[in-house]
Amino acid sequence: MTCDEAEVLLHALIDGELDAGHAREVEDHIATCPHCAKQLAVYREMSKAITAADLSYAAPASLRRRIEATVPEVRKPNRRAVLRGFAMGSAVSAIAASGIVAIVLRSDDEARIESEIVSAHLRSLQAGHLTDVLSTDQHTVKPWFNGKLDVAPPVVDLTSQGYTLIGGRLDYVDARAVGAIVYRRRLHVINLFVTQTASTEHRPARTETFQGFNIRTWSDGGLNYWAVSDLAADELAEFGDKFQAATRGNASG
Repeated sequence: MTCDEAEVLLHALIDGELDAGHAREVEDHIATCPHCAKQLAVYREMSKAITAADLSYAAPASLRRRIEATVPEVRKPNRRAVLRGFAMGSAVSAIAASGIVAIVLRSDDEARIESEIVSAHLRSLQAGHLTDVLSTDQHTVKPWFNGKLDVAPPVVDLTSQGYTLIGGRLDYVDARAVGAIVYRRRLHVINLFVTQTASTEHRPARTETFQGFNIRTWSDGGLNYWAVSDLAADELAEFGDKFQAATRGNASG
């Protein structure tokens, strides 16, 4: 592990957001690197100072009285009204139960995929794991995927817009081979994972934070996309928007 790789993960280590394997790798590096050990000590002192500071605020009693004064008095319901409301609530709950279960399962599945995406991103940052094909030429990277995946992912050159294409590789997410297109923004690596989906429905992009990394995800043209990086959320969103605009422009052209 290099100092650049370790420094990306120091905050996640302090916050307990790394799995055991990555935590051990960072700790092993720190044990032999005075620079990173000093940086970790600085971050920990900052964390202690913030925790020790009295930053809580108790609202005055006058505020509670003002709020209570604006809330109309609620009459106590009788027993029949309570039972009627309970029966209606039970019926609604029964109708909605299947939908709620589906939402929970879908959320759990998305969280699992995001966890695997972040793990794949972290693996790629190890020496020799970032690219299988190293090239800034989209006409070299895209053909490299042919025959390796059911559908070759679109590859666009965004160098002129501040996001440098540096290559691609095969990776594995959810027990499936996926394409990973690799870009760089200054010192930040962006992994764009692409998988085929049965649906051609367009899903608007959204940005989430998972284990200290930002993930920009969207679906378009029968493909799912996940862009993951330690890049700031607004810049990662900009990257996603530029990539989508470029692929749509290529499709229309």
